[in-house]
Amino acid sequence: MRPRAGPPEPAESAVLVPVPEAERVVSRHRARLDGAAARGVPAHVTVLYPFLPPAAITAATLESLAAAVAPVGAFDCEFPVTAWFGSDVLWLAPRPDEPFRAMTRAVAAAFPGYRPYGGAFDDAVPHLTVGDQSSGGTGDLRAAEAEVRPLLPLSARIGRVWLMTGGAAAGSWRTVAEFPLRPRPRTR
Repeated sequence: MRPRAGPPEPAESAVLVPVPEAERVVSRHRARLDGAAARGVPAHVTVLYPFLPPAAITAATLESLAAAVAPVGAFDCEFPVTAWFGSDVLWLAPRPDEPFRAMTRAVAAAFPGYRPYGGAFDDAVPHLTVGDQSSGGTGDLRAAEAEVRPLLPLSARIGRVWLMTGGAAAGSWRTVAEFPLRPRPRTR
């Protein structure tokens, strides 16, 4: 008799900022139109993906990651509008976006072998994905946009960064470390 295989080991990792305040607006659409949602990734703004292979994450990795995001204090932001990457990806645009960009620059500098989106884009635009063409057609994305727009702007307090690992399997992504951002007074 063979031993029963456990869940597959996580294959990849990501550094992201969870945005729980967005769930009420986008979760229904993400469930249908964003494959990351099915894998267990919450509504978020990506800081750095892909990140280290999970087996390479050590205590020193966590210390370096904490030090990289430490200079960015907690901040308030708004997601006032929808936007598109071509006709392929529907997303919410954060304002301000500079603190997200600062985190991405700092984490990429601390881990120079890992560029945002593998270096596929000249500018890693901070965004919260609602859906993409791989999970739904343009009509589905346009319908989602029409339902989301009247619910904007949505306000969020950004106060933590997560390191998550997972793979392609449904529900496989897990938070392995959380890095609270230093407190700062609210701006609204």
